[in-house]
Amino acid sequence: MMSQEERHMMIIYDDPSDQRSLSMDDTSSADDSPNESRLSLEQTNDLVPYIGQRFPTHDAAYEFYSGFAKRCGFSIRRHRTEGKDGVGKGLTRRYFVCHRAGNTPVKVANENKPQRNRKSSRCGCQAYMRISKTTELGLSEWRVTGFVKHHNHELLEPNQVRFLPAYRTISDRDKTRIFMYAKTGISVQQMMRLLELEKCVEPGYLPFTEKDVRNLIQSFRKVDPEEDSKDLLRMCRSIKEKDHNFRFEYTLDSNNKLENIAWSYASSVQAYEVFGDAVIFDTTHRLTAFDMPVGIWVGINNYGMPCFFGCVLLQEENLRSFSWAVKAFLRFMNGRAPQTILTDQNMCLKEAVTMEMPTTKHALCMWLIVAKFPSWFNAVLGERYNEWKAEFYRLYNMESINEFELGWRDMVNSFGLHNNRHIGNLFALRSLWALPYLRSHFLASLTTTGQSKSINAFIQRFLSAQTRLAQFIEQAAVAVDFKDQAGEQQTMQQNLQNICLKTGAPMETHAASVLTPFAFSKLQEQLVFAAHYASFQMEDGFLIRHHTKLDSGRKVYWNSQQGIISCSCHQFEFSGILCRHALRVLSAGNCFQIPERYLPLRWRRVSSSATKLQSNPDHHAEKIQQFQSLVSILVTEATKSKECLDLATEQVSLLLSRMREQTIASLQVRDVGMPRNLS
Repeated sequence: MMSQEERHMMIIYDDPSDQRSLSMDDTSSADDSPNESRLSLEQTNDLVPYIGQRFPTHDAAYEFYSGFAKRCGFSIRRHRTEGKDGVGKGLTRRYFVCHRAGNTPVKVANENKPQRNRKSSRCGCQAYMRISKTTELGLSEWRVTGFVKHHNHELLEPNQVRFLPAYRTISDRDKTRIFMYAKTGISVQQMMRLLELEKCVEPGYLPFTEKDVRNLIQSFRKVDPEEDSKDLLRMCRSIKEKDHNFRFEYTLDSNNKLENIAWSYASSVQAYEVFGDAVIFDTTHRLTAFDMPVGIWVGINNYGMPCFFGCVLLQEENLRSFSWAVKAFLRFMNGRAPQTILTDQNMCLKEAVTMEMPTTKHALCMWLIVAKFPSWFNAVLGERYNEWKAEFYRLYNMESINEFELGWRDMVNSFGLHNNRHIGNLFALRSLWALPYLRSHFLASLTTTGQSKSINAFIQRFLSAQTRLAQFIEQAAVAVDFKDQAGEQQTMQQNLQNICLKTGAPMETHAASVLTPFAFSKLQEQLVFAAHYASFQMEDGFLIRHHTKLDSGRKVYWNSQQGIISCSCHQFEFSGILCRHALRVLSAGNCFQIPERYLPLRWRRVSSSATKLQSNPDHHAEKIQQFQSLVSILVTEATKSKECLDLATEQVSLLLSRMREQTIASLQVRDVGMPRNLS
């Protein structure tokens, strides 16, 4: 009788569909006699299988035939195995066939199971090699007892055969490298290019494809979701033990499984103290590997670079989850809400912000809306899409609400968009995204195209990570740390640049010594434009009008005694940078320095996280001015020689480290690592 092991192997390699198309019994091959085998050996090349060829194991025979197949342009697979009933000698015969042998078996349709409908390459090819087991003098070996080399299909060229699945293999060393690359968040295309460079092979000539790498990463992710959640919490607790200022909160569902989790780093809390006046809460991304919505809190620092404030993973995008996320963020930031928050067009999120941040101005992030325009309007407008988009941006940047609404009606009529639901929704929400409605609220330049690209690139850095959920927090920390280091380098480069003064006005010189190059460039632009405007004193202020215009203009109020100036364009309220109209009035009033209150701390060269944005700048005006002078002198002296620059960099780095340690030590450490139930 056949042993249980033999029956098991027969089941593994026996393919009924192949048996119908192949006839591989003993009579179909050459005779098994040793004499004829030796004759065949003398007449056959060693690289081609021949009758009587010997192998120590069936695996060795498989490897030999596989190598032959690769050189010829096809691949092989194991087919049938046979044993002798009643003898108990195990497997005695084995078949290796062309990968296109047999016919595709007919699948029974199952309504409850989705069908993959994959195309098959099988075409009933008869090429095969059969080996049989023999024993002589107590030694076992395998001999070739059947070989057919003719195929009923074309063989592949050498540059094509490598794409067959049988020859696409990833070594253990390459797997290790791929998993390491996945943790860094780089794309699969970048992984492939790095491996090509490491192995010194031409692009596209690795022994595996992008699809193989994606499948490998996907198999790495296939873990028990519950265990993955536990690993995630263990990771958070581990980070908390190393850094007591790391903050995280989470909720559990009714089955005691992880539902939502939010976290923030010590450096993020510190940055929020100064730059948390305007924040973007981007919830448009998902972790593809886990199909989870992810929300990212991000802002902009005084050098115009993105700064990370926090992150949240949610199971559901509903009011309850968003409300918890907003409350968790406020707890991380010691209860301080931003002045302005920008989000996507999510009505649940809008309601959550209104409930949990009643004093915060909520606006819609324009570049998150614009990203949807191609899918909304491309097919509708066709060739006129770009024309419509240009008109939309013109309306978006208008200053007058009345002009915006009149222009919107004209745009709808011109492009025939009366019944378009997206146009209707945009107009209904116009007060949340159109600049004419938002100019009196501080947005810190977050609406500009340059900032949107910079922030989006920063977010994509760790969202592209191809790894498990438990390591996502660690990867986000790496991305934030990388951004901090890059930011410090860019900050140094900006500070070392020689500032070019364009007007020669004392106000320009003063602003250049106080503001960061990023903020100063914006103020300098307004100073240059100010020279093109005429100033007319009125009973209740000044009328500022461009020299080419005879009507309209901006109304500016200026109280020289109190040092208060305001303009009807609301440029300062919107960006924290004085407008050309106000600067024109200051210049006409013989003001040689910009009042301290109009040089916000968040745009200055030196900002301390211990200084609140709401504090009165005049309280520290004298010390700040003195310190700014010292910094200016330091930069001037440091750039005189390489030795001076190295010395200054070293000493300032030590000073910054001491200041940061002192700041972190003074922060209140709150235990936010305990689960909080949703109310």
